[in-house]
Amino acid sequence: MRGSDYAELKAFATVVAHGNFARAADDLRISASTLSQMIRQLEARLGLRLLNRTTRSLSLTEAGARLHARFAPAMAEMEAALGDAAALRDTPAGILRVHMPSVAAATYLEPVLGRFYQTWPDIVLDVTIDDAAIDSVEAGYDVSARLGEFLEADMVAVPLGGAQRQLAVASPDYIARHGSPSAPADLLQHRCINWRRPGSAGLYTWEFARGGQWFSVAVDGPLVVSSRDMAVAAAVQGVGIAFWAEELVRPLIDAGKLVSLLDEWCATFPGWFLSYQKQRHTPPTVRAFVDFLRHAHAGQTRSGG
Repeated sequence: MRGSDYAELKAFATVVAHGNFARAADDLRISASTLSQMIRQLEARLGLRLLNRTTRSLSLTEAGARLHARFAPAMAEMEAALGDAAALRDTPAGILRVHMPSVAAATYLEPVLGRFYQTWPDIVLDVTIDDAAIDSVEAGYDVSARLGEFLEADMVAVPLGGAQRQLAVASPDYIARHGSPSAPADLLQHRCINWRRPGSAGLYTWEFARGGQWFSVAVDGPLVVSSRDMAVAAAVQGVGIAFWAEELVRPLIDAGKLVSLLDEWCATFPGWFLSYQKQRHTPPTVRAFVDFLRHAHAGQTRSGG
C-alpha cells in the first residue's frame, strides 16, 4: 500500500465517521476541497463510486459500505498500534484538540496556559471555545469540558474544580426601582435577562432547589442573549436580573455593583469535568493535559459554571 493509498482510505473513513465533509476536513486538518479531491482520487483508482453526495445528504453506496466494513476495523487497529508506540515517548508531543465552553476555558485554562507550556512545550493545543452542546467524539475532539449533568456514560470523566452554583443577581439601582424577589416564583413579576445556549432554539430555564428538590422557572424580560457575560453586564447596568456562576459574579457583588438574590434557593451541583474517550491506552497528550489541569486546580471546592 502506497502512502497516498492509506491517506485516501483514512479520508474516506473519516468522512463516513462524521457524515459530513466539512467536519471530516476539520478533523483531518485539511480543506474541504482537498478532502473532496482525495475521495475522487480513491473512487477513480478503484473505478467505483463510494459515496452518494448531494448538497444536503451523504450516504454510502453498496461498494462504499463493503469497503468501509472491511477497512474501518483495520484502520482502528493501526491507529491503536501507532498510539501504543507513541505512548513510549518520554515527552508528550503533538496536537491535542480540546472543546471547552467559555466559562470553563476562562476559569480553568486561560489562567494556567503559561505554566502548561512551561511544563509541556511540545504539545500543540487546538482549543475551540464553544457553548453549544456537541458530541465531542463525533466532532473529533480529544478532550472536552462538561458539566456533571451532561457527562456520557461511555466516557472517562475527571472532576475539575468541585461543585458549583449559580446566583440570581441585580444591580442596587434595579432593586431600588423594582424591589427584590423573595422566592423564585416572584421572578415571574420581574424583568429577567434570558440566556439561549448557542445551537439551541429554547431559552434556559433558571434552576433552583429547596429541601433537596430541584425545579425550574421560565422567566421573562427585556433581553435575550447567547453570551452570559453580556447578561451580567446588562444586570450591572440595571436592565434586569441575571442568573450566572457564583465565581464570576462574586467580584461584582463584593464591589457593590450587583446584589445576590434568592441565596437560600441557589444550591450547589456537580461542576466541571474533563471528559475523554475510553481507550486501551490513553494518548500521552491527553494524559498530560488532564493531569496538569487536575493538579493545577486541586483543592478548589467551588467554581463557575
